[in-house]
Amino acid sequence: MRTALESWQFWALLSALFAALTAIFGKVGVERIDSNFATLIRCLVIVAFIGIVVAASGAAQPLAAISGKTYLFLTLSGLATGVSWLCYYRALQLGPAAQVAPLDKLSVVLVAVFAVLFLGEALSLKHWLGVIMIAGGAALLAFKG
Repeated sequence: MRTALESWQFWALLSALFAALTAIFGKVGVERIDSNFATLIRCLVIVAFIGIVVAASGAAQPLAAISGKTYLFLTLSGLATGVSWLCYYRALQLGPAAQVAPLDKLSVVLVAVFAVLFLGEALSLKHWLGVIMIAGGAALLAFKG
């Protein structure tokens, strides 16, 4: 029998919870500071926190054992994350969190499209309907009217 800790759904829901808290805490955090500097502070906290998690869990690996492809794609992922965070914090600084966050979640739609185009993943008609509903819901929440 699988436990919740072995379920991707459990971890995805926790991710959603903490992403929501990120938006709320971030909105308050960027009120009186440059959004780029706020992102730097956030990154330093993340590096320290993840360093503690890796050390405590014994998850560190020899850097020489990691492939060049892994380094390349983790670097690209890190750069994309950094740009995303800079944009997100600027958007939070300029707009209401209740509208910024849903528009940011269009990333879910883009992940589905990119996964099909670049990773060869297949989505059923039901899954595509869900993607369309997410896009529609994000649009309804993001725009006043």
